[in-house]
Amino acid sequence: MSATDPVGNPGQDPRAQLGRLLEEDPADLYESAPMGYLSTLPDGRIVKVNRTFCAWTGRRADDLIGTRFQDLLSVGGRVFHETHLAPLLRMQGAVREIALDVVRVDGSLLPCLLNAVELRDESGAPLLVRATLFEATARRRYERELLAAQRAAEESEARSRVVQMVVSDLAAATTVHDVATVIVERSRAALGASGATLVLVDEGVAGDPDSVPALRAVHTEGLPPELLAALRDAANGQLALELAQGVRIVELDRRMRSVQPTVAAAMAGAGLSELVTVPVAADSRRLGVLILGLGDAPNGDLISLDEPGVVEPVGAADIELLSTLGRQAGQALERALLHEETARQAERAAFLLEAARLLAGAADVSETVERLAQLAVGTLADLCVIDLVTEQGLTRPAARHRDPQLQHLADEVRERHLTARRESHPSIRALREGQTQWVRMVRPEFLSSISSDERHAEVAQSLDLTSIVAVPLMAEGRRLGVVTICADRQRGSFTEADVEVAEQLALQVALVVAKAQRYELDVRTSHTLQANLLPPDPPPLPGLSTAVRYLPATYGAEVGGDFYDVVQLPDGQVALAVGDVVGHDITAAATMGQLNSVYRALLADRPTPSAVIDRLQASWSLLGMQRMATALFASLDAGTGQLRIASAGHPPPLLITAGHAEFLPVTPSRMLGAPPAPAPALEWAGVLPVGATLLLFTDGLVESRAADIDEGLAHLLAAAVDARTSDPDELCDRVLADLTGTHRADDIALLALTRVG
Repeated sequence: MSATDPVGNPGQDPRAQLGRLLEEDPADLYESAPMGYLSTLPDGRIVKVNRTFCAWTGRRADDLIGTRFQDLLSVGGRVFHETHLAPLLRMQGAVREIALDVVRVDGSLLPCLLNAVELRDESGAPLLVRATLFEATARRRYERELLAAQRAAEESEARSRVVQMVVSDLAAATTVHDVATVIVERSRAALGASGATLVLVDEGVAGDPDSVPALRAVHTEGLPPELLAALRDAANGQLALELAQGVRIVELDRRMRSVQPTVAAAMAGAGLSELVTVPVAADSRRLGVLILGLGDAPNGDLISLDEPGVVEPVGAADIELLSTLGRQAGQALERALLHEETARQAERAAFLLEAARLLAGAADVSETVERLAQLAVGTLADLCVIDLVTEQGLTRPAARHRDPQLQHLADEVRERHLTARRESHPSIRALREGQTQWVRMVRPEFLSSISSDERHAEVAQSLDLTSIVAVPLMAEGRRLGVVTICADRQRGSFTEADVEVAEQLALQVALVVAKAQRYELDVRTSHTLQANLLPPDPPPLPGLSTAVRYLPATYGAEVGGDFYDVVQLPDGQVALAVGDVVGHDITAAATMGQLNSVYRALLADRPTPSAVIDRLQASWSLLGMQRMATALFASLDAGTGQLRIASAGHPPPLLITAGHAEFLPVTPSRMLGAPPAPAPALEWAGVLPVGATLLLFTDGLVESRAADIDEGLAHLLAAAVDARTSDPDELCDRVLADLTGTHRADDIALLALTRVG
């Protein structure tokens, strides 16, 4: 091609060739234009069309002439033509870039953009419509791609916002219930689900192939209990396999109705067409599963831009988002579980400290077990039953329930004592084997097997028990009883930490019970010993009225070394004695009994009171007395009132006459058992007037931790005057009521004697 022939035809002038092309028939330009031309009458009938439009539609011009243009459009295009395009054209006279789909002869759609003008006559009446159509396939594809990209970006941003909100809310959640609430509410709202629940998996027993993990719904919204129960039963033994498959969509189809009819019926009853299961895990540890229920017309995407009622499947991006939420929930759950376990450990430690404090203050075995049962149902369990091994066999002194409205059932349980014949009962097994028995999941048939009769079985079923722990009470190699704690379904099954706390509590209780039993044995022994060591009530004495009282200390074994004695001698004399061996225990009581026996033996020789003291001092080491003692000895002639008194370190007696009281000036010698005095014991002599009362007492009456003996003596003096009585019994009662209380640090012995004539 030469420089002078730009169009490739040698020897021809380019300007001449261009002029020829411009002067050619414009009909060729119309027919071969790169867009479709057509002219229609006002009613839409085509009167002229170019070859380009014919080629696009696959029709001949003769087939198109006389056809209404709107009949070539898609259904939506026809509607748009009648409702929008035609009115606009009438009103404006022209329309531009109207998107329409033209139906080809093969039925496919040709996207087009239409420009049209309406030609009118001088009166304004429409004559002809001229239209130009541009193929918009590429443009339509580009617009769809652009919209899809925009929609994907919006959905991605929305998912990011969902994740951000969930992460933010989970960061503030401190308990398992808080985490469950966040993940259920956010996931349900994002998916537009009918309901949702978060189910936690309590691991089965390690090493037990038959153990099945327990499922616990922590928070549920919009899903009926029947569906949750059906899902729990369906997951029995298959949970690990189900969770290992990741996010799953379970449809309510023919296969579901065949394989899991119970679940299918529950889904249909709840109006659900699909279930979405999302594993909740942290570091490969499967903690639970999030279950979302979709209705019959679910909003398929997590963040949908479609009109309501449009059903779309859950896409890959949705599944990825659900997986992310499951992982975030798992991490938050792990933190919450750790936080709650730390709090529970602190509660358990505080519980054991409180148990030690309460048990330390218990007075006897009955109070000990009652305090334990009350404490256990306050924190550790819903029901606590305690059985003790006694001389009468296995008894049940305590049974307490957390709910006061169910205490009547616990009372029935208490009345039904265990027998060794019910070997399957966890309490009997714990007592027999000396090991903790833990029934992790209580089933109805198990309760029936350990019940004594039908009523017992009814009571056990009414308590709705789900877990039982029986711990033997063992101390010093002896099996003292068993503590049985139970949890109901609201509380949930016991954990290993709960069992450990129960065992630690049982250890504390066993030590306290053993100590209390020893104490009660000592008390019974001391009472028996005291009853045998103290002399009998004074015999009837002519001319005299007597009364005696003995009150042991409220601390220790309730037995002591105080004594009194009234002996009528053959010559009409009366020997009186009151004394106090140091201490208030069994040794003191034994010494008191020995001292009283020696004193009575000495009376055979009719010694004077001072001689009695001298002889006892001289023979104290020979008698093998283990404790020192104070004593006051007296002799009285009932006929004349002659009175002689000697004291071995003992408080002086009190003389009460006609509303006046005074301590007799008896000079005391050294205590019995102390190194002998260089001189004999001194003796006071006088007369007991008719109507006068002599009161002999031990120092427990006038001594206390809050006041010294001088204050006590003054108080006794005032009390004797205020009593205004010469009756020995009435005097003893009034003095004891005035000077003593519920708790006594020392033993008290009283001997009151009135000369009546």
